[in-house]
Amino acid sequence: MKFDKPVTGGPCWTELGTDDLEGAKRFYAELFGWRPETDPRQEAGGYTVAHIGDAAVAAITPRYQESQPVAWNVSFAVTDADATARLVEEAGGTVAVGPMDIFDVGRFSVALDPTGAAFQLWEARDFPGAGLLNAPGALGWVELATRDTSRARTFYTTIFGWSTEGSEWYTEFTVGGQEFGGMADMGDRYPAEVPAHWLPYFAVEDVDATAQAAVAAGGAVRAGPMTVPDGPRIAVLTDPQGAAFGVFRAAEEG
Repeated sequence: MKFDKPVTGGPCWTELGTDDLEGAKRFYAELFGWRPETDPRQEAGGYTVAHIGDAAVAAITPRYQESQPVAWNVSFAVTDADATARLVEEAGGTVAVGPMDIFDVGRFSVALDPTGAAFQLWEARDFPGAGLLNAPGALGWVELATRDTSRARTFYTTIFGWSTEGSEWYTEFTVGGQEFGGMADMGDRYPAEVPAHWLPYFAVEDVDATAQAAVAAGGAVRAGPMTVPDGPRIAVLTDPQGAAFGVFRAAEEG
């Protein structure tokens, strides 16, 4: 990721929906050094913001609906959530939740792209999103896995004005000339029942040590660790509840 703070059209936040809030807080605190703070208000529903130092970097929340998977979600910054939600539908996507106000901090919506991948829209008010990006323990890359890369490319470039570049097997997304994520064809690498999805990658100082720590804390290694040709060292891990996320060596993304 080539920017260190949220920019319009780029990823600005990531949050985990889980069935074990306390377990997730312990796991990620151990893995990334996060300091979790749970909003005490009943209406906040257990929403927990993780910090590195004073910077908010991610959220951990209970699942709010039975249909919601245990998974990480990625939010993209927009200037007008309602207008973008309408554009999502015009471009063949689906608006699943909202847009709606979240206290006085912003306006929020959950959408599905035409290939089935869920993502979130965030119109900032008092809360702009992550206070730290692309640093150890913070979000540094996002990746879309889909079975229809052509349709997804058309959709996201229409919605967010992204540009694309890259190879036949991997597409990189840029906003304002700055790389922040990519897209890979799921092909036969995933079971047929696994839907298209966005995966957040967190920067770490040592990918191999982080993978070992994840396993020791009750998680698992799904892929890697491996070094991407002309790219960073990465791994895809799962937490003890099965939520997948990626890690990469800090300052080596893109």
